[in-house]
Amino acid sequence: MTLEQQADPRHPAASTPPKRRSRRDEILEIAVGLFASRGYHGVSMDDIGSAAGVTGPALYHHFAGKEAMLVAALIPVSEGLLAGGRERVARHPDETALASLVEFHVDFALANPAVIALHLHELDRLPDDPRRQIRRLQRLYVEEWVKVLLRIRPELTAPEARALAHAAFGLMNSTPFLGGEVDRDRLAELLGAATMAALRPTS
Repeated sequence: MTLEQQADPRHPAASTPPKRRSRRDEILEIAVGLFASRGYHGVSMDDIGSAAGVTGPALYHHFAGKEAMLVAALIPVSEGLLAGGRERVARHPDETALASLVEFHVDFALANPAVIALHLHELDRLPDDPRRQIRRLQRLYVEEWVKVLLRIRPELTAPEARALAHAAFGLMNSTPFLGGEVDRDRLAELLGAATMAALRPTS
């Protein structure tokens, strides 16, 4: 499954057989893993080609360079999060929307820890235009959460709801730092419960 499909609940792995990944997707996943573990400047195109078993000319056939890989990794994921968030909110016009959003984002965070690490540490490596595009997509995604929080917690102001949403993302997006000591299903349960506890009304 591609990074875009992992971020979009309209492509659940359980309901459709996984499509064969393209060579481009495979190379991109390897590059993302290397960037996340070594840092953007710690990885060369030769490193990526070697890890992917691809020669220089073949690698440049897929990507113009490392910067293009960052763009290819981060923009579709941001688009997928926004599309998935909007779909969950539209499908759950009541208080169940919050639980649906949390489930969606926890699943994304557990499936994509390297992408999250890449975003946290390397977003500023992007040129202005794609960086602004990603920031805009992120703001729109946050506003889906704000909309739901204001619906179920009318005592909040919009800035307060926005602050809570960002705090929730910090909790759910901790997956790059959690290691593999806890079973994935149990970790999903723990992260979901902790996030819901942080966001629900206190009384």
